[in-house]
Amino acid sequence: MTDIHDFQGNILCNTSSVLGEGPTYDPDTDTVWWFNILGKELHELHLPTGRKQVHALPMMASVLARVDAERQMIATEEGLFLRDIASGELSFYTAIEADKPENRSNDGRTHISGSLWIGTMGKRAELQAGAIYHVAAGGKVTKIFDQISIPNSICFSPDGTIGYFTDTRVSQLMRVLVDPETGLPAGEPIVMVDSMEDPGGLDGSVCDADGYIWNARWGSGFVDKYSPDGLRIERYRVPAMQPSCPAFIGKNADRLAVTTAWEGLDDEARSMQPQAGALLELGPTVRGVFDPLYKL
Repeated sequence: MTDIHDFQGNILCNTSSVLGEGPTYDPDTDTVWWFNILGKELHELHLPTGRKQVHALPMMASVLARVDAERQMIATEEGLFLRDIASGELSFYTAIEADKPENRSNDGRTHISGSLWIGTMGKRAELQAGAIYHVAAGGKVTKIFDQISIPNSICFSPDGTIGYFTDTRVSQLMRVLVDPETGLPAGEPIVMVDSMEDPGGLDGSVCDADGYIWNARWGSGFVDKYSPDGLRIERYRVPAMQPSCPAFIGKNADRLAVTTAWEGLDDEARSMQPQAGALLELGPTVRGVFDPLYKL
């Protein structure tokens, strides 16, 4: 039986995002970064001081990867860009689906090898319009999975030998063997969790130091914890029906932040969920791992 826990966390940032996504933590500066995709914003929260900044972007973006102390990589609707942290200046790095302006980036994460997996989707979530790409050093882009409507749950086992992903529209968590040296798939994906019949859908996920997968379940108001063999062992309520993605934060990676969204909610639904769109901290102590740096 799955243990269900009421929300015991707190609100890290109450700035309301239409579609909060892509949380990332920088342990060197103790800073959480995340996106408001539809608002074309990059949010920055310094945990020790609570200092908050919102950086306007010229396009929709959804994934941030650390490169070094001065630069970040962000995935956008117009490809991958290097971002100078101090100035916010963007410089083009490599194209992804340059022939599909009707698509945008969605979920993604850095693999232990230093490569990136980036998912794309139609801007109106058109059926099977997206894909998942592997981006290696030098900006070499390889399509690894195709015909995906809403790519999410991209994460990896701590040793980099297993990758996970989902199409939220189908809501099956896929498991695939991965070459730990390159981050490329080393086999065919298999269904590890089939949750098609459950309310809501699998959204963003992150894998902890023990190989457990923490998944934000869009439309359900829960963050779920799955064992490495696909058993849902715990559910944590959150005060927003549309949690979108978790990330480990704190100097010891022992805290869990969760982005949320109010996309698609009418005024009545929003009034019943005043925290929809906020950045939340879940509550339980976790054994997380930090995302690796992307290798240029």
